[in-house]
Amino acid sequence: MGDEQRHRRVRLLLKKLNKDRKKQAQQIDILCNDLIGAQRNFIKRLNTISFIASFCESIIGTIDLNNLLYTAARIIKTETADASVIFFLREGDDFQLHAFESAAFAPAERGGFESCFSPELMDNICKSNKVCTLDDMVALGLEANPSGLNQVSAVSIPLGLPGSSLGFMLLYRSSEEKLTADEIERIFAVTYGLSRAVALCRAPSGAAE
Repeated sequence: MGDEQRHRRVRLLLKKLNKDRKKQAQQIDILCNDLIGAQRNFIKRLNTISFIASFCESIIGTIDLNNLLYTAARIIKTETADASVIFFLREGDDFQLHAFESAAFAPAERGGFESCFSPELMDNICKSNKVCTLDDMVALGLEANPSGLNQVSAVSIPLGLPGSSLGFMLLYRSSEEKLTADEIERIFAVTYGLSRAVALCRAPSGAAE
């Protein structure tokens, strides 16, 4: 075998080794990214579980509705960087609005963003039985000054038990600090426990769930 042929074979071998090395490096990168993603998801789930446990511990045993909602609002405001927290609870064919502090952010509408909510809109939000974005609320009948809507980031989160709507929770703050998917997910995670607590507080004395 001549020198030129040997050199060609060596070059081909090195080329193959480099190709295999790059492929292996890519596989390692993918594996590392998967592990990092799995770790982040695990930590996220742990944080959500910790928040649920802390929330339930704070409201457990509360039998007064105002105290319950005040405590829930305080915890939720802390978890959502001081967003405004308003509860709309069904009262027969009407709704009771529960707000415990002045809105941290008030768009152009007098009385705060919640003043834009008509009985029809509240009923439609309850019937939707889902987390509603601002666009969803507009589709359901929210009427407000467009310039005001551009200033706000908002979601409604249903409160209820299987087969029964108790109302919903409204979260909102400045659109400059848009509510994040993680924040909404954590708050949604405690709504079943909160709904049970609300139902117990409103139940006739001596009634049991």
